Amino acid sequence: MAEATDRERLKKILETLSVRRGEEFTLASGRKSTVYVDARLTTLKAEAMPLIGRLFLDKMAERGWRPAAVGGLTMGADPIVAAIARESLERPPVIDAFIVRKEAKRHGMQRRIEGLGERGPLEVVIVEDVATTGGSAAKAIEACREEGHRVLGAIALVDREEGAAEHIEKDLACPFDRIFRLSELG
Repeated sequence: MAEATDRERLKKILETLSVRRGEEFTLASGRKSTVYVDARLTTLKAEAMPLIGRLFLDKMAERGWRPAAVGGLTMGADPIVAAIARESLERPPVIDAFIVRKEAKRHGMQRRIEGLGERGPLEVVIVEDVATTGGSAAKAIEACREEGHRVLGAIALVDREEGAAEHIEKDLACPFDRIFRLSELG
């Protein structure tokens, strides 16, 4: 019952704050659309954070994924991984968060993955806010694999249903899931 309530509450927040319809928008993938989802307006909202954390934990449990850490490409994944890590304190096992840079830092430790230090290899799950073609998740999956981590799967908050699942599952041989499909959001 709590999951349905969390899901309905988060859906309402997404629909109210993040989904824009009408004018033509250029998406990160380069595609054009008359529907734009600015998920950060939801993922950075205090009220949404625990809902996001719990729903992603529920989805991982449903899939049987028990990662040591969750992460994704900065910037869209950042608030999601923080929400998941925080909520995992209430529902052990505790899951740490990490962030994948678009490219390695050119100074300091020159890391591309931040938050894991020298730990590894680990079982991880990749998350992203909005998946269109799956490009952001793919970059994070590849970076994690290059570091020797085992990627259990990828989860998007919103799947635009424009090829992300197919790309991640077929081209990268990585399971993909989502919390919401764009077609579910009013």
